[in-house]
Amino acid sequence: MKLIRFGNSGEEKPGVELQNGKRVDISGFGEDFNEHFFETDGLNRLKKWLQENQAGCPEISAKDRLGCPIARPSKIICIGLNYSDHATESKMDLPTEPVVFFKSTTAICGPNDKIIIPKKSVKTDWEVELAVVIGRRASYIEERNSNDYIAGYLLHNDYSEREFQLERSGQWVKGKSCDTFAPLGPFMATADEVRDVNNLRLWLTVNGRLMQDGNTKNMVFKVPFLISYLSNFMTLLPGDIISTGTPKGVGMGQKPSPLYLNPGDIVELGIDNLGRARQELISHEDAMKRKFRPH
Repeated sequence: MKLIRFGNSGEEKPGVELQNGKRVDISGFGEDFNEHFFETDGLNRLKKWLQENQAGCPEISAKDRLGCPIARPSKIICIGLNYSDHATESKMDLPTEPVVFFKSTTAICGPNDKIIIPKKSVKTDWEVELAVVIGRRASYIEERNSNDYIAGYLLHNDYSEREFQLERSGQWVKGKSCDTFAPLGPFMATADEVRDVNNLRLWLTVNGRLMQDGNTKNMVFKVPFLISYLSNFMTLLPGDIISTGTPKGVGMGQKPSPLYLNPGDIVELGIDNLGRARQELISHEDAMKRKFRPH
């Protein structure tokens, strides 16, 4: 299945994208895609409900806004420097253990929402990433069992403000958690929809120019290891999101000099089997004038 949430920001309703691309409203199911949904075997319950009720589900207009497919996860855990080529362009050593940091849940927005360049930002950057959604509570699990804890996968653009991240006490979370810096979706594909998570193309363009073109086969630490590893340091709750790192091609690593985002820039990105997204950058001042609600 492909889970979506649609509607105005803060008023999203649950839906499903069918095999033929048609999107339907499943409000009649009576649940949102949140921690309780995943914890109570929601995917299987929804699958059975659709078998009996799909024909009566209203179709969703292509004009309707898409929100994040997951309703406010308890946490977004990110893995840094998880592609060797990105570590090289960042002039950082390849890690011997995963580099772990968090993104605030207030950074979450829809896949095609406008992205706000933060106040006083001069180094807003992009990072296309594969994100994993946890389906069951996980604590101290074995790597060989990790796949049993995966609900599905998402497209994520891990926006970063490099000055905030790297030049102000080196605390990455400050450069990762600005409003709108975690656009997710367009949908969450359940695990069975992704044939080989270790062979997915990731790509990203800025104003039509291809900047990132990588493959998940080049991840240093693979998804099952990451889930097991993280579960040794914290309990992973149903609906939690793990973002697994980005390949080379970020703005910070451009030659002969870095390239950062400006108001009016258009970023497009995608991952095999996980759809594509399009985001326009706007200034913080413009967002305030428009009374733009980021989440």
